Amino acid sequence: MENHSYNRILGIAFLAGLLFISGCSKHVTQEAGFLEGVISVGPICPVETIPPDPGCLPTAETYKAYPVSVWTSNGKRKIAQINPALDGSFRTELAPGNYLVILEKEHNTVGGSNLPVEVSINSQDKTILNINIDTGIR
Repeated sequence: MENHSYNRILGIAFLAGLLFISGCSKHVTQEAGFLEGVISVGPICPVETIPPDPGCLPTAETYKAYPVSVWTSNGKRKIAQINPALDGSFRTELAPGNYLVILEKEHNTVGGSNLPVEVSINSQDKTILNINIDTGIR
């Protein structure tokens, strides 16, 4: 009889522990959102033609030369590096909040960009940002 009571107490303690642990782990989390768009870098050659000369289209090295990243809204901590596909398209998953998107390297050219810019990311939503980087090549 004593063994039966002991097992019963252990069973009740085990169930109480499970309830306590499961109750503590049910905190509300927001699902991520997405920052997506296209990065346009150009011109690559002094004279652009239509259709574009394949040698004057951006390459992976072109995008690496103009790195774009996502930072906290106060600009103190880097959150993500944007790595576009060869066509310039990108999609980056981010937690909901406000961010600063910047061109990391300053280029001493006549060109410019539409960066830095602040963006807001909402849970389970996409924010579109098309980035234009003028190389200054004329």
